[in-house]
Amino acid sequence: MHLHPHGAAEGHAHSHAANSSGVLGGAMLATLALVIVEFAAGTLGHSIALVSDGVHNLTDVPTILISWIAARWSVRPPTPEKTYGYQRSGVLAAFVNAILLVLVALYILFESYERLLRPVKVRTELMIIVAVFALLVNGGITLGLVRNREDLNLRSILIHNFGDALSNVAIIVGALAIRWAGVNWADPVIGMGIGLMVLWSAVGILRESSHILLEGLPRNLKLEDVAHAVLEVENVQEVHDIHVWTIGSELQALSCHVCIPDMHMEQSEKILAAIRQRLADRFHITHTTIQFERAGLPSEAGYFMPEPLPPETKPQRSRR
Repeated sequence: MHLHPHGAAEGHAHSHAANSSGVLGGAMLATLALVIVEFAAGTLGHSIALVSDGVHNLTDVPTILISWIAARWSVRPPTPEKTYGYQRSGVLAAFVNAILLVLVALYILFESYERLLRPVKVRTELMIIVAVFALLVNGGITLGLVRNREDLNLRSILIHNFGDALSNVAIIVGALAIRWAGVNWADPVIGMGIGLMVLWSAVGILRESSHILLEGLPRNLKLEDVAHAVLEVENVQEVHDIHVWTIGSELQALSCHVCIPDMHMEQSEKILAAIRQRLADRFHITHTTIQFERAGLPSEAGYFMPEPLPPETKPQRSRR
């Protein structure tokens, strides 16, 4: 017997992605305007911090564009060729974005090091004005995305823009230090700090998105806990070949083989429903494929999960 339920989580994920596409569209337009301002001000004011932040924000444009396309694609229904639909397009977008961020971080670090060796005088008043404007833009984008932080695709944009906002604060502080204390090296040092922050966030997103693309176990779960939850269901004697993975940002899937005694189909359906309910309640796993097998297979079958729970630990059905 097999089960392939598609719960309400999939519909919720589709609605969530549709709502987020408007936020991403507005963020892309605001970022384009900010890039133009920072490039112009950084060139006129001789500030590597502003130029590096402008380059950083420039990479946000394809990043947000990819995420916007992914959010639009994720609401597409399944097809005969793509039976899960496009729900993982957001994860793929985050993976591509993270690679871009790593390259940008390395470029910023190199340029900042060059400027540290050969410092130039910067126009601090222009740095402050533009940094305040950038802080308003990046802060607004961050607040617009914070409620969608569980989506890995949107979280990559959220972390990116939050980092941008922090870098804007650093630029303001650095400009004041240059203006009052004459420490021209503060500008390239801030650029290096921005580069390191971008690199750190990119590596984290790259690690998480690649883990999902490689069908890894969701970070919030332990396979042993999932197996024991199934084994706690009455009449479940063994469970093996269990796999749990993430399909989309809000959809986790499971497949396993469950061994039960010989019984009528009606009884086995009750066990199936109990397993599904337990997985949904405890672990938010709503897409399951469960295969029933007759208990008592030979030991060479190679059970994947722990030994069955002792009978006294199983919940007993009340008798009248």
